[in-house]
Amino acid sequence: MRTKFDWETRPIGGAVDFGAELNGQLPPLVRRLLAQRGIRGREAALGYLRPRLADLADPFLLAEMDAAVERIFRAVDGGEEICIYGDYDVDGVSSVSLLMAVLEAYGAHPRFFIPIRTKEGYGLSRAGMERCGREGPRPGLMVTVDCGTSSVDEVAALRERGIDVIVLDHHEAGAGGRPPAAAVVNAKLEKDSPFTYLCSAGVVFKLAHALLKTRRLDGFDLRDYLDIVAVATVADIVPLVGENRLLTRHGLRMMGEGRGNPGLRALNEITNAPSVLCSSHVSFRLGPRLNAAGRMDAPLDAVELLRAADMRRAREFARRLDEHNRRRQAREEAVRAEAVEMLDRDFSPDADPVIVLGSRAWHPGIVGIVASYLMRVYHKPTFVISIDAAGVGKGSGRSVEGVSLVRALHYCRSAGLAISGGGHEMAAGVMLDEGSIDAFRRVFGEYVASVRAGDARPPVLAIDAEVGFPELTLELLDSYELLEPFGNGNPQPVFMSRGVNLSDAPRRLQGNHLKFSLRQGLAECDAIYFNGADMPLPEPPWDVAFTIDRSVWRGRSSLSMSIQDIRPACA
Repeated sequence: MRTKFDWETRPIGGAVDFGAELNGQLPPLVRRLLAQRGIRGREAALGYLRPRLADLADPFLLAEMDAAVERIFRAVDGGEEICIYGDYDVDGVSSVSLLMAVLEAYGAHPRFFIPIRTKEGYGLSRAGMERCGREGPRPGLMVTVDCGTSSVDEVAALRERGIDVIVLDHHEAGAGGRPPAAAVVNAKLEKDSPFTYLCSAGVVFKLAHALLKTRRLDGFDLRDYLDIVAVATVADIVPLVGENRLLTRHGLRMMGEGRGNPGLRALNEITNAPSVLCSSHVSFRLGPRLNAAGRMDAPLDAVELLRAADMRRAREFARRLDEHNRRRQAREEAVRAEAVEMLDRDFSPDADPVIVLGSRAWHPGIVGIVASYLMRVYHKPTFVISIDAAGVGKGSGRSVEGVSLVRALHYCRSAGLAISGGGHEMAAGVMLDEGSIDAFRRVFGEYVASVRAGDARPPVLAIDAEVGFPELTLELLDSYELLEPFGNGNPQPVFMSRGVNLSDAPRRLQGNHLKFSLRQGLAECDAIYFNGADMPLPEPPWDVAFTIDRSVWRGRSSLSMSIQDIRPACA
């Protein structure tokens, strides 16, 4: 029987010796996981297991940070009008909220602007800039967050009107290079920068740190905003390495203790957040609700949630975001069903290297989620495109390991396709005419076929270690949780167990999930197989690949298992 993945055991790749003290404190399995993550020696292990905010690097190591700080203080001291122009996703609204708080603490009175996704598109669009200009006084300084790096013409137009621009971003540069801004703080434009992993909220955090180092601010503690940075970092799927991991670790702990931003506390209430908060709660509960506001053309609701000063107002906007998310889910389900139906008619998983679908009936705020779903199910680089009444398509893409969407879009433009767009290697946006979709599918497919030549295998599931059920204890979890937060760049370990049987028949949960009671020898463990209800199951006994987490119910902790794949037991 063919499973979803090819299973490959990840090599250890180094010594599991971290000194007598840590060797005695850490289970062998956790020491193996540290070695697999490239951790060498006692000091590196301590820094990884117990990262300290005191270890944050000097923010002025980011290029052009000094120019950004100087220009901001000049605007603050001179009473200039300041406008913060952000994006409508979690990273964008988090960046706006954090920068607003910092500038207000210095006595400034900035305003903020976030474009409407369906009408004005991403970033410094002409339509967005025009509405921004109508809604408030002309600024002397505009600060773009989570956008602006590729907006060379737009920044130049602002300069011609006497408006200075500071760009705080983490996206790739466009073909025009660096925009003509007063400062561009973006590690992606530097050579060999150690900070390319930062999301925009991380860049804003570094800017705030630089401002505070330059001019101390009594009564303002930047640590109070770590929860906002943590949510943005996890939701934007940037690598959880280096300072990203440090900031996220402390931000999640702060949220789990019920401290910090009232809006996030209210959102945790409405999503029944566990007392021990991990990155998966942000990924699957908080992030989708914060994103739903922008997807449903109400991005200001997300900003208002994060800027709420009291719990009454925070709960009001948390309810709004929850309702936006319900509407988003309903639309997503309809688009996903139609997309799958289209693929059933015209797509060959074995022959077609990419998925490119478009429709005039699809909401542009949904296409990224559907692209992500199709990419996971079919393991193909995917673009899903919403086409407006004028025949202009706006699409979102998601990719697989080894295929850069940024490079793919450059290739398509070099082949003569009239498209625009950009983003990250694994997630990008594209704009094109409806009549160009078939040509885009063909040329995009040519590029992917050239970089994935001969790659016809199922995706690989990297197994970190084989374990027996008796090893899966709460004592193991206590040490294992020091490896968190898990996410991009620090993936959650995947384990396997052999010769597993069912204690009871599987139960179907919430439509697409399966609940198992599994047995290996005399040891039993409960497990859930998300979206596994439609997967064919072999006859037991099984080999099972899974991740582990802590589950807390009525104050009692237990170890929970999340199934990743199942195959017939190997002899």
